[in-house]
Amino acid sequence: MIQPPNIQPGDLIGLVCPSGTIPLEKVQICIQTLEKWGYQVKLGKTVGTKKDSFSGTDEERRQDLQGMLDDSAIKAILCARGGYGASRIINAINFKGFNNSPKWVIGFSDITVLHAAILQQNYMSIHGPMAAAFAKGEMGAPYIQSLKDVLEGHKTNYTIPAHAFNAVGKVQAEMVGGNLCMIAHLIGSENAIATKGKILFIEDIGEHHYNIDRLMIQCKNAGIFDQLAGLVVGGFTDLKDASTDFGATAYEIIASHVAGYSYPICYDFPISHDLPNFAIKQGGQYALNITGSGTSLVEA
Repeated sequence: MIQPPNIQPGDLIGLVCPSGTIPLEKVQICIQTLEKWGYQVKLGKTVGTKKDSFSGTDEERRQDLQGMLDDSAIKAILCARGGYGASRIINAINFKGFNNSPKWVIGFSDITVLHAAILQQNYMSIHGPMAAAFAKGEMGAPYIQSLKDVLEGHKTNYTIPAHAFNAVGKVQAEMVGGNLCMIAHLIGSENAIATKGKILFIEDIGEHHYNIDRLMIQCKNAGIFDQLAGLVVGGFTDLKDASTDFGATAYEIIASHVAGYSYPICYDFPISHDLPNFAIKQGGQYALNITGSGTSLVEA
């Protein structure tokens, strides 16, 4: 995978909303922080605008994202929020300009669709904090710092405590993934995420427990889990029903579907829709080491 250039002081970062809407006031701390770091910020036309649940019409969102991808002066694109809508425009995006002037693209949730399309271009991108996380103060500081570190070329090293469901083991491989619902949504499309020989990471929000089960079945039937190098399970937050309604927690559901595989698996990794949410390079090489005392994920 090709890595876009590291960000330098004075570089221009584009802020865009290719999916859901976000009020302009909710991106102000993000803008101020990026400028404090020494970067310039270019606001997309879809930041602060609204069309139903989207930041604009499909065409308005497509044009805004396309313009950012094509602009050679922009060195990174930070998606202000996820939501829903990227899959409505992704097949109309032309990556010729992006390939001529590659840049980091940052986001999570619905932005998984955009990350998947960029992986098809053989480029890395960043699954990491979006605009709202910049307003989390001290609680969000480690995760915002992780994004800055990745942008500036510093190799990341994350360590977490052991989890009872973990499957121990050590592996080094390319890391891909994102939102479980979006990974399942992409199955059968030209942007389906290839997982063979890779470390897959998954997370989700706002699902019913039965739908997590259904998503896992869909991914398993499609072979998503069959030939992984490893699996990293992040946060499954703000679920819409109690685990007692289904009879199992989110992690118990996931564990039941991957129980037959021999690769290392870790649970409760700090990747989620809120905090914690460390920045991860989509397509980057990582060493995953899961032991009885904890898990480390180190950029190779």
